[in-house]
Amino acid sequence: MSDQETIGFVGIGLMGHGMAKNIVEKGYPLTTIAHRNRVPLDDLLTRGATEAASPEDLARASSIIFLCLTGSPEVTSVIAALKPGLQSGSVIVDCSTSDPTVTERLAAELAQIGVHFADAPLSRTPAEAWAGTLDCMVGADKPVFDRIAPVIATWAGKTVHMGGVADGHRMKLLNNFISLGYAALYAEALSMAQKVGIPVATFDKVIRGGRMDCGFYQTFMGYALEGNREAHRFTLSNAYKDIRYLESMANAATVTTTMTSAVKNSFAVAMANGGAGPEDYVPHLADYIARANGINDT
Repeated sequence: MSDQETIGFVGIGLMGHGMAKNIVEKGYPLTTIAHRNRVPLDDLLTRGATEAASPEDLARASSIIFLCLTGSPEVTSVIAALKPGLQSGSVIVDCSTSDPTVTERLAAELAQIGVHFADAPLSRTPAEAWAGTLDCMVGADKPVFDRIAPVIATWAGKTVHMGGVADGHRMKLLNNFISLGYAALYAEALSMAQKVGIPVATFDKVIRGGRMDCGFYQTFMGYALEGNREAHRFTLSNAYKDIRYLESMANAATVTTTMTSAVKNSFAVAMANGGAGPEDYVPHLADYIARANGINDT
């Protein structure tokens, strides 16, 4: 391996596009690849990135490869496609929200061919990805963390080394439990408010600026109050997937899941009633909970 890290990036979607933009603009050689949408790739090419013809070619060109995908099935599939081109001593960094048990298995498999693995899931939104101010929680051996941290710093404003491999993914599931729990609470509270005659705008006047206010509340209410469908672009389907991963982790740890299961069921209502589309985002949960309560709009 040379002293100059060469970066590969797979998954230049809502979050990955901004992350990759910051990597290349802050001086790292970047190789990436298109999936279905070439628009982010073409933008990155204008900024100095290189397009790979295949995942195998991307692996050959890269000493550190970032993955920003939907979940563990996609990560597993992409790693299989990368394998023929992977160099011994290279690092794969999974920034997806993945199942920790799969993360541990992939790390063990890659270690057999001399490839390091780290999990570095994200928090915040595509706006922060573009600005380079995401939060990141990393699971990696200390030498691997020290190696990848400068590249992560190109797109993260806050990075916490959680511990060993899969600890980042464990913490990410806990983080999402809290945020998605807020979403389930807000959605139900808004329905209840309307049922008892309190308008959304009046509800917001009480909460906003008080102790119950927070950044997540504000982006959630960007849709409920202002009708901005893109106030928080995190899909309902990804949220449902994350809560199912969390519930599985809790079950394996023999932890009661009273709250986890309640939150999961709120998102299951949305998924069962048409909320699985690519532009169905977490704040839209309010609509599905409202309809379940006989309210036609929020």
